[in-house]
Amino acid sequence: MRNLRRTVLPNGLIVLTERMEHLRSVAMGVWIKSGSRCEPAETNGISHFVEHMVFKGTRSRSAQHIAREMDSIGGNLDAFTGKETICFNVKSLAEHVPIAMDVLADLVLNPTFSASDIERERGVILEEIKIDEDNPDVLVHELFTQNLWKDHPLGKPILGTSATVGRLDQQKLFDYHGGRFLGGNMVFSAAGNLDHDQFVEAVSKSFHALRAGQAVSEEQAPEPSARIVLRNKKALEQVQICLGVPAPPITDDSRYATLILNTALGGGMSSRLFQTIREERGMVYSIYSDLNPYRDTGTLCIYAGTAACKALEVVDLIMMELTRLKQTPLTHEELTRAKDQLKGNILMGLESSNSRMANLARQEMYFQQFFTTEEIIARIDAVEAEQVQAMAQRLFHSDRIAVTLLGRLDGIKLNRARLVC
Repeated sequence: MRNLRRTVLPNGLIVLTERMEHLRSVAMGVWIKSGSRCEPAETNGISHFVEHMVFKGTRSRSAQHIAREMDSIGGNLDAFTGKETICFNVKSLAEHVPIAMDVLADLVLNPTFSASDIERERGVILEEIKIDEDNPDVLVHELFTQNLWKDHPLGKPILGTSATVGRLDQQKLFDYHGGRFLGGNMVFSAAGNLDHDQFVEAVSKSFHALRAGQAVSEEQAPEPSARIVLRNKKALEQVQICLGVPAPPITDDSRYATLILNTALGGGMSSRLFQTIREERGMVYSIYSDLNPYRDTGTLCIYAGTAACKALEVVDLIMMELTRLKQTPLTHEELTRAKDQLKGNILMGLESSNSRMANLARQEMYFQQFFTTEEIIARIDAVEAEQVQAMAQRLFHSDRIAVTLLGRLDGIKLNRARLVC
């Protein structure tokens, strides 16, 4: 049994812990329930900019001071921004938790957003945007997402664009921080060698200055658009293919059938796409499918990279696999293998305190409850081949399929008639 505890502080901050006595360390994360999908179009990229800027100095610590303090305890301080969350996390030995928590609380609560630091960091983020533009498999996913959720915040890049990042200033950062970093909009999760009551006491001291309140949110679920986008980029040797459909949201009751569908389709080396298109035909090096579920929607997306002369044939083969999933249930052997692969991934994920800390926070933010490993495994085991087939029939329709091709397209033409499944 996992040793989980939950306490809500007077300012609304939810504190979650999992005691793991066999460890010498503690992983802690402060999660903000806002990400790039909460941004107006004109400030696209501000969540990620704020995530960078809190490391540049607080009212009592310089950036160098933060770095030295963490290095002196062998701690690991990190952060990331997603479509629906920002997370600041630190891992340290259990005896160094007071210092690690003090630094984490300071940078989350007291950033200075100095004007000179903003200018410097703007340059860093503009370079980060260029890295993504130079990386074809990242770029094709970005183009696919932008076109699937056209003109919706969910379709906008997490990093923002060079135009929107160029316009962000100190006042906008302070406004964002003041409106989002609020007790009712945050979760503090921790896993490792800790005592819940002592830990909660330490968090209440460190976060006593955190203002209560909820973030104002007027999020609308996006309307998907099944566009076919062909983007010529002569410098690329391969054509990058991204083909996908809208998928159920993260809390959907049939999520385990969707997970098994994705696993069997393109979730590993034994998956249908990998075996058919790479192993049997040698047409690609990389091919996979992945699920991106959000609060109110999601995507199931297939990626492949191949030579321009083979691109349309790869699309045909993908459509053939989607058709097979709709027409015929998975065999008993294939269903069992997909379930075992999923269960293995989940159980191995729970071996690290970082992933347990993240798992705690995500369950709280999306489900407001905790599922034991046994419950999750039972739900996976209960999925039948007919449910997976029904999910394939629900998701894969020609008029819902969006495709993005990126590369030296040499006159490649792709129309909806080719996307029949």
